[in-house]
Amino acid sequence: QVQLVESGGGLVQAGGSLRLSCAASGRTFSNYAMGWFRQAPGKEREFVAAISYDRTYYADSVKGRFTISRDNAKNTVYLQMNSLKPEDTAVYYCAAGTVVSRRSREYDQWGQGTQVTVSS
Repeated sequence: QVQLVESGGGLVQAGGSLRLSCAASGRTFSNYAMGWFRQAPGKEREFVAAISYDRTYYADSVKGRFTISRDNAKNTVYLQMNSLKPEDTAVYYCAAGTVVSRRSREYDQWGQGTQVTVSS
């Protein structure tokens, strides 16, 4: 299995930006589809963004504000978050799977999560 470690979370004011990183180790990183999910207290985990070899996918709530990218040479996937809103506050999780998907069940390896808090 690939091991995933997220970083880059923190506290930011509304309208600000953060870049999350997910460092992978273990099996070949380039063979995995990568996704970002988030979970707020009392809510279920929701899809944020995903990336395959040639396409990206975004939840409607973040489209135009967030950008997912990957650097296979560095075994790292990124989530650039701009124009942050208080409703973006959540624990953000990086995930790896064999197919790119908006469904959390399609991913078989997860990071520990990183907290993102956006103040109004």
